[in-house]
This record gives sequence, C-alpha cells and structure tokens, in this order.
Amino acid sequence: MIRFLIRRALSAIGLLFAVSVVSFVLIKAPPGDYATYAANLAMAQGGLSREESLKLQERIREDLGLNRSLPEQYIGWISGMVLRGDFGRSFVYNKPVGDLLYERFWRTLAIAGTCHLLATLIGVGLGIVGAVYQHRWGDRVASTIAFLGMTIPRFFMALVILYWLAFIMNYQYVGAISSREYIFQPMSFAKLWDTLKHVWPIIFVAAFGGLAYNMRVMRGNLLDILRQPYIEAARAKGVPGHKVVLKHAVPNAIHPLVMYQGVAMPYMLSGELEVAIVLGIPTIGPLMLDSLYRNDIWVTTTIFLWLSAVLVVANLLADIALGLIDPRVRQAGAI
Repeated sequence: MIRFLIRRALSAIGLLFAVSVVSFVLIKAPPGDYATYAANLAMAQGGLSREESLKLQERIREDLGLNRSLPEQYIGWISGMVLRGDFGRSFVYNKPVGDLLYERFWRTLAIAGTCHLLATLIGVGLGIVGAVYQHRWGDRVASTIAFLGMTIPRFFMALVILYWLAFIMNYQYVGAISSREYIFQPMSFAKLWDTLKHVWPIIFVAAFGGLAYNMRVMRGNLLDILRQPYIEAARAKGVPGHKVVLKHAVPNAIHPLVMYQGVAMPYMLSGELEVAIVLGIPTIGPLMLDSLYRNDIWVTTTIFLWLSAVLVVANLLADIALGLIDPRVRQAGAI
C-alpha cells in the first residue's frame, strides 16, 4: 500500500507539472496580452492615439516582463512558486496572486465539498431505492430525478433560479457571499446561516446534477449485486430483506462508487464555478472569467493549477479509500 501511494504521489506531481505547462502555453497562445488590454482601455477611455497606445504597450511589457520569451516567463513563474511560494503578481489588482486567491479558493472548495457530500449521500440513497424497487414507483421517481439532473444544463438552472429569486420572490440574498453586516465579522453560526442564504442556489444546482450520476452508478452496481448467488442464498435462509440489502449487497456495491468519487469532484467544481459566474457569487469562478478577459495570466494559470491540484488530490483520496475497504487494492500496491 505504501509503494502504491508513493507511485501515485509521484505521478500526481508529474501530472501537475504537465498541467502547469499546458495551461500556460494555452493561455499565452491567443494574440495579445495584458499590455494590449491596458493600452486598448487607455485608448478607449483616455483618448490616446494609436501611436501612443503602441508606446504604452511596449512600456507595460517592459515593466511587467511580458517582453521576455515564453520559456523565460514560465521558468520565472514556476521557480518562484516552487522555491518561494510566490505565484506571481496580479496585473489588474496589483497584489500577490496567492493573497488574491486564498479566500476565494477556500470558499470555492467549501461550497464544492458541500455539493459533493450532498450529491453522494442523496444519490446513493436514491440509487438504493431505485435498485430495490426496480420498475416500481421508487425506481421511477429516482430515475426521473436522475434524468432531469443529467439533462438540464446547469447554467440554465442557475438563470431560472436567478430570475425567480430576483424578479418574482424579490429575494434579497442574491449576488453576494454574505450580507453587509457580516462582511468583516468573524465566522459564527449567524454568519454561517447568512452565508447559506446566499449560496444555497449554487449548492442546489451543483448537487442536483451530481446526485444524478451517483444515483445511476449506485443503482447499476446494486442491481448486479442483487442478482449474485450469495444474495439469493441469504434470502433463501430467511434473512430479512432490508438486512440482505444493507448488510450484504450495499457494501459490495460501494466499491465502484468510491472509485467514481474522484471523477465526480471535477463535476462539482465545474458546477460551482459555472453557477457562481451566473449568480455573481465572489468565488474562484467570476475571478477566473475576469482574469481570462483581462489577460491577467498569473491569476489564470494559478487558478488552473490549484483546481488541478484539488482534482488530483481527490482522485488520490478515492484510491486510498478504495484501498482501505478493498484488500485486493492493498495487495496490488504491495507488489
């Protein structure tokens, strides 16, 4: 098991390095940079001429180091991150990227983790109901929920909820992470409750889509297990139906679902980012969109790297959990 974890950790480091290279190259691939954006903005709002705009672009590139070659820029960024924990400086906000992202990142992770937990618990429950009551009312209800969760686009659900809250319900908790009286207050139960009033649409939309996938995985696995001979033998011995399902069938159907959790986390993160952009909640999503629009490259690349690290860690934790519940994985890791 230890050798298995070491191999996975080394492969995770290599994967993050590859992600940093690919994301940096892709972000730098389109024409233009922050200097172009700033000069065009100065031309539109400050009345600069075309020649003055070009001179301003060259001066900004010189000051920010954007006139260096692509490998030099990347090596400078990655070396600062590895050696000093410095993720660069935001061109737009003129502050360290780490300080800019820190609070938003933990908000995003907390919301996505809540969505993931709810989607897993509710999805597993619906999957058990769907398998036990196959082709009956319980299965039909669970399958309908799963179908709606998988087919309705998340941004559309967010737009519908936004319209309903803002124009029909006149809901006051829209477009912020907390109310004004709690902005500078330390975390408390009252502030947590107020935050939930603001972010519940994100949790609802992301968890609704996530539980659909968990339900389908659990239902399919459990149906296969319920057809196994040892389940039929337990029933023939007179074991009560609920014990057959919960004690014998569900534990064996959980293994593929545990593996799936590492794959489900990206869905939760992308759902949180997507809905937060629509609703204007100050998490990583709106900041990532803004940094892409303004070519604030160190903010964008750091966001991609941090989110990739979360996904890699989520898959690693899923592997560890599977190894703890399945001795075959531990034995394979010991080879």
